[in-house]
Amino acid sequence: MAASNVVVVMDFDKTILDCDSDNWVVDKLGATELFNELLPTMPLNSLMDRMMKKLHIQGTKIEDIVAVLKRNPIHPRIIQAIKSAHALGSDLKIVSDANVFFIDTILKHHGLKECFSEINTNPSFVDEEGRLRSSLTMISLNIPMDILILALQTCARVL
Repeated sequence: MAASNVVVVMDFDKTILDCDSDNWVVDKLGATELFNELLPTMPLNSLMDRMMKKLHIQGTKIEDIVAVLKRNPIHPRIIQAIKSAHALGSDLKIVSDANVFFIDTILKHHGLKECFSEINTNPSFVDEEGRLRSSLTMISLNIPMDILILALQTCARVL
């Protein structure tokens, strides 16, 4: 198939997925109450890092998180749409405030990882103790939207 000039940029949570991946994992691992209690007190990425620490201390293993992620709902038509767009030569990209471990795990499970040329999201890794760690990105630092828009406008002018 000939290369397309179409670039499709999409979010992950509530776009590719039918839900928010952070909430899904927290809910399915039984930590909703603590999550909801702490949510107003810190940025989401810091909260998720703390939730992963708490779950790890309680005995949750990375395999448990992977199993929960693999049960995350993606509508079959979304899967087919992504595969079709990729097969037609579209350049598919994800920009998301989820984390790379969640996104990669879910996309690989559904055979979609290779459909995306780029995934821009929060870094995450499994540390030497087997605990999932999440890192912050610029968006997670609560930078005012007008500064983000100004930065994007400046980049657009340079390009």
